[in-house]
Amino acid sequence: MKRVTVVLVHWNQPLRCVRSIEAFLAQDVPVELVVVDNGSEAALLDRLQDEIRAREWTVRVLPQGHNSGFGPAANAGFRWWLGHGDGDWVALAPHDALPEPGTLATLVAAAEAQPHAGLACADVGDGETPVVDPYFGGMTKPAEVGEGWEPADYPHGTLLIARRQCLVDIGLFDERFFAYCEEADLGLRAKKAGWEVGLVRGARVHNPTMRSGSPAVDYLMHRNTLLLVREHSGSYHAFIRFNIAGWQLLRGMAQPSSRAWLFSSTGRALGMLDFLRGRYGPPPSLLLASADLGDAPALDARHDRADAEQVPS
Repeated sequence: MKRVTVVLVHWNQPLRCVRSIEAFLAQDVPVELVVVDNGSEAALLDRLQDEIRAREWTVRVLPQGHNSGFGPAANAGFRWWLGHGDGDWVALAPHDALPEPGTLATLVAAAEAQPHAGLACADVGDGETPVVDPYFGGMTKPAEVGEGWEPADYPHGTLLIARRQCLVDIGLFDERFFAYCEEADLGLRAKKAGWEVGLVRGARVHNPTMRSGSPAVDYLMHRNTLLLVREHSGSYHAFIRFNIAGWQLLRGMAQPSSRAWLFSSTGRALGMLDFLRGRYGPPPSLLLASADLGDAPALDARHDRADAEQVPS
């Protein structure tokens, strides 16, 4: 099997990133590691580079100098690969993704067996498949396949692979999203361009340090879901989604027992307001103090499904 370039997005977690690098280097397919550092503190970036040198690994580190968000950082790695890397496939994961032995080879082989596969993701073991609802955006549904390729609307970002020609055809992540929902947008664009998107059952990856979120995460999820719905379903669907979000916000403030697993009245309200303003990119600075966006790609599907289950009948 040809070499696969693996892009890891890192932010302030050097030892977790080292474990992830180890897991990818242990895969039974040759890999080229590219770590995109998303504005880590200087001491933590130095620690990561020291750990890499101490192990004598050949790992390319691309410092961004600031936290540009998961999608923009991933794009930096993708651009390097498109311009300098080889092979037909690039893999993307956050700094704490831990693929099981054989996962990368299984993932690539299953995708190559599909004539028009452009994007695919590994199996996180939750028995769910990523789908996009025209009103609620990225969600999941129960799996219909026990092993191998299963069609999906988008690849989750815990570990995804992209075919070179697919990225050339459709472009990279939409950087307005910053973090959350960018995979859903990419998947829908790929499908509209005629590419297949899927999840490979049995190609397991773990994300052991996934966190529960923050006001900044709730902000990004609501703002970006509205953007995703408007871009792919139209203004009417976005209007309905906005009103449902407003109802959920008011109900959650008045009745705490009705809140979804992730709820921040400030984050949600600002996210909805900034959608109306057309303000995208990073969250407002007042929300960043409590933000922890290092594990962003692993959270969005669970959040949207939790909200969808609270829609009034």
